[in-house]
Amino acid sequence: MRILVLASTLAIATGWLASPALAQMMPGMGLPLNRDAKSLSPEEQERQAAIDKAYKESLKKIPNQAAPNDPWGSARAAETPKTAPAAKPAQKKSTATAN
Repeated sequence: MRILVLASTLAIATGWLASPALAQMMPGMGLPLNRDAKSLSPEEQERQAAIDKAYKESLKKIPNQAAPNDPWGSARAAETPKTAPAAKPAQKKSTATAN
């Protein structure tokens, strides 16, 4: 009886672990990815090119920002102070004597 319970538990656990991987490999179950893609006619291509050109022209009309907004600008010093180099620790003198 224990063997039957162990085998069924193992089969269920294996099924739960394998089902996500199986779901990823099933073709045709998800969204169609560009299966019915139509090619654009020459008129549609011209229209799309005109739309792209108008978009790029409108991007050129946007003014550049002079300086980025710095909300903490008044809290900081204008120039950060330079820190002094760390002092070297004094070297210990050897107390060993030569015999």
